Amino acid sequence: MALHLASLQLAARGLRPGARQLSSASAASVLRPSYGLHIDGAEVASESGATIDVLSPLDGSKLTTVAGATAQDVARAVGVAATAHADGRWSGIQPNARARILNAAAQQLRERIGEMAQIESLTTGRCLREYVAQLGRVPEWFEYHGALAQTAEGSLPPFGDPDHLCYVRRVPLGVCALVTPWNHPLLIAAKKMSVCLAAGNTCVVKPPELAPVAVLELARILEDCGVPKGVINVVPGYGHTAGAALCAHPRVAKVDFTGGTATGKMIGQVVGANVRHYCAELGGNCPVLVFEDADLEAAVNGAAFGAFVAAGQTCVSAKRLLIHESIFEDFVGRLVAKVDGFKLGDQLDMGTQMGPLISANQLETVEAQVNQGLAEGAVALAGGKRPDASRCEYSDGHFFEPTVLGCIEPQMSCFQEEIFGPVVTVTPFRDEAHAIELANDSAYGLGAAIWSTNAARAHRVAKRVNAGVLWVNAHHRNAPSSPWGGMGESGIGRENGTDAYHEYTTTQSVTVRMSDEREDWFANADARYS
Repeated sequence: MALHLASLQLAARGLRPGARQLSSASAASVLRPSYGLHIDGAEVASESGATIDVLSPLDGSKLTTVAGATAQDVARAVGVAATAHADGRWSGIQPNARARILNAAAQQLRERIGEMAQIESLTTGRCLREYVAQLGRVPEWFEYHGALAQTAEGSLPPFGDPDHLCYVRRVPLGVCALVTPWNHPLLIAAKKMSVCLAAGNTCVVKPPELAPVAVLELARILEDCGVPKGVINVVPGYGHTAGAALCAHPRVAKVDFTGGTATGKMIGQVVGANVRHYCAELGGNCPVLVFEDADLEAAVNGAAFGAFVAAGQTCVSAKRLLIHESIFEDFVGRLVAKVDGFKLGDQLDMGTQMGPLISANQLETVEAQVNQGLAEGAVALAGGKRPDASRCEYSDGHFFEPTVLGCIEPQMSCFQEEIFGPVVTVTPFRDEAHAIELANDSAYGLGAAIWSTNAARAHRVAKRVNAGVLWVNAHHRNAPSSPWGGMGESGIGRENGTDAYHEYTTTQSVTVRMSDEREDWFANADARYS
């Protein structure tokens, strides 16, 4: 499916599968030299004139420049969004009208998948073949949430008094602050924006400064399809300036954040002090439990996909491979052989299997975490370092070899803390109870996977693993109808499905007295009070 879609999209743009499609030097074919903020339907410069260079993860060259939002720019964007909500230009139209606009945007986005995939690949370093497959699903979020808005219903709860009628309806919250990460810029922005808009809210989006372009393009697509000006505002900028100002703004009704746990906790304190709605999808440390009855080849392939797609830079990336002791050596041997053969290189080459990490800072962080694990006694069974010229020709790129760490003890930092890169640990377990104990030995609880051909065991273990998203004989599968979020320090609230729609609305209870008789409570000692 993914390769077929890739071929279709690339052919539509005159690109050849199996060859390098673009270079950083030719990025102007899909990237403009500069981008402004998107406020009130217009592209504008930052009031301070500040800009941010977007750099290539492949070779460090400058790809484009975006305006860098300040607190003043954020305040302006929030004010515009608040006015747009108050005057009802979006919240006041019927859900079916909003759905038609979201469906039109989905179709336009679908027609531009090839271009958007190239933008994402250039700016994040993730392989083009992965983005073409992933972004092909993104339009579904707008279609799903548009349909959901049309089917959302209120209620008529029993009131216990025949003279009064109570009805409950769901209403939008107002201005929503959407703070999105760099690892899936378009997908995660679409997940948040689709339900936010379907529910009738307005939004201010703070996209990642490392890869903001696709989110700016998405805003333009939505407005071209009929979303009124001012409803969507996009303010690229740094987290400590633009992000902080947005999350703390008193006119923001809800903050929806995807990112690291430490940052999520700080934002939660700010949002709590303002008494606002909050949803946060934070860090993960995904365990993968491989039982002795698993299809070994399928499990190795599945674990490799779970661990190394996007160079391991996903919140539900497989990080802790827990393997039954009877198949441990065979499994690890096959996995090491597989990842040692991965082709590292230009992410725009459809034959590349793993591209660079997004930035020099991220590369240094991953390298430091691996070195700490090695110092604590872990052993690199594969990788463990930056590749040399024989493995990857891009010496200036942010590459780290796909890494498998063995000789792991649960107290080690590489087992307890998420390494947001192409790194996994492998640990044997004795039995089902031991596997569950290891899986749950973590402060995080976002994703988990189970590999077993025993259906009863799979359901039994799934029931006891602490994870908000769990797969059996699969990984990285997602749909707009399936709730997505974590337990423990992996976050609060849910994306996707009716859960997300409810989080972007609140209830309003309306009680109507239907009797025509006059009532004087103070003159009637038997009058009802509540």
